[in-house]
Amino acid sequence: MPDDRPIIAVIGASGSQGGSVVHALVDRGAFRVRALTRHPDTYRGPADEVVEADLKRPETLEVAFAGAHGVFAVSNFWEPGSDEIAQGRNAVEAAKKAGVSHFVWSTLPDVERISGGEFEVAHFTSKAKVDDLVRDAVFASYTFVEAPFYFENLITNMPPSPLPDGSLGWALPLPVDARVVHAGSIQDLGGVVAGAFDHAELVGDGAYLSSAAALMSFADMVDTLNAQGHSVTAIQVPAEVFATFFPGAEEMAQMMGYWQRYTYLGPGGDEAIELARRVATTSSTDFATWSARNMPA
Repeated sequence: MPDDRPIIAVIGASGSQGGSVVHALVDRGAFRVRALTRHPDTYRGPADEVVEADLKRPETLEVAFAGAHGVFAVSNFWEPGSDEIAQGRNAVEAAKKAGVSHFVWSTLPDVERISGGEFEVAHFTSKAKVDDLVRDAVFASYTFVEAPFYFENLITNMPPSPLPDGSLGWALPLPVDARVVHAGSIQDLGGVVAGAFDHAELVGDGAYLSSAAALMSFADMVDTLNAQGHSVTAIQVPAEVFATFFPGAEEMAQMMGYWQRYTYLGPGGDEAIELARRVATTSSTDFATWSARNMPA
């Protein structure tokens, strides 16, 4: 029998965010899932179909979005040569041309606006600048999803490292007991996006949703890990010292300075989390559950 379910096209289907969205939509079963990737020949996920797409090549997006009811779009600031605003514009224009009904954009808070220019965090603000392009496109439905600080960062790009006293842990440019980090598992993002497509009547008017599990401090994470058998710690270092640690550390120091002043999600964070939990197709994973599964002592 023909599959007449509405199609959701998922950009970045091989990545963390897009991959979680594909899995959640497939598990939900209400939509036909089209995985979009620059390398379709290597895609091994559970999507119903896979199509080549590249945000830097608008001509590929016309084919990728053809016939789609919805699009989930995410960009990657850290990819060399990336221009998130241009890529977001390409996605919005192609989706509008293809007649997409529901456009979901993975964004982050506009640090420049929130802080009045005090902090410069390009990988947040460049995504936020696309929000107006999405609004101006006048889709039938559109939703913004804000990914939190990934728990997964602690086993990928921020694993415990040697500290000056010989212990393992994290040296950070903010008070370790500052409860300012909206954090969660990236796997939970997919359930929020799937819920957004399920409930356009609730969130399709430009609502912001976040899959954050909790507002945490690094001390909270350390305490949880140590209760599970680890021996880690976290210390504060001056921002100007942290900025010398690795390429890109200066922006990370700016980001954590913004967190300390405004929290990760900034104004409206609680509302974005509450609304996300109302519509999500999966439950939120707390840090203790995640760490026991993914960071065994």
